[in-house]
Amino acid sequence: MRHTIIDTSNMELEERVVTIKRVTKVVKGGRNMRFTALVVVGDRNGHVGAGLGKATEIPEAIRKGKEDATKKIINVARDPFNSVTHDFIGKYGSAQVLLRKAPEGTGIIAGGPARSVLELAGVSNIRAKSLGSNNKQNVVLATIEGLRNMKTPEEVARLRGKSVDEIFA
Repeated sequence: MRHTIIDTSNMELEERVVTIKRVTKVVKGGRNMRFTALVVVGDRNGHVGAGLGKATEIPEAIRKGKEDATKKIINVARDPFNSVTHDFIGKYGSAQVLLRKAPEGTGIIAGGPARSVLELAGVSNIRAKSLGSNNKQNVVLATIEGLRNMKTPEEVARLRGKSVDEIFA
């Protein structure tokens, strides 16, 4: 897993709340109600992150989720057509998301949670399919894991000790 610290101070981040859940903890005096918010942030230019916030009030949970997401922003490898560089399956828990390269003009063909991540990452031509679990949190994290593990042709060439032209030949 690659960890690169990305300076978010000069980025114009857009946020999207994917889901808000009410969670209950049974304690001695009764029930403790809290809210968890799954938030995705991105600049629509190759940077995206997801975070989870928990609090007794919904706005506070969203704020905490946004803070968590900005700490976990990743770079997304894209090709000149604003698609992914190659087909890949992102996995997280029992959720799998198939990310397929698409030609110019395709648009984003993806389900709700994966669509939020891909839109905020700035990927505009892609086909995505959620396989396995439909848990929104795991689908979002599987999509981000797939985007994190994408490699550019330059990276593949460098790893193999070849030129970019030899890779495509």
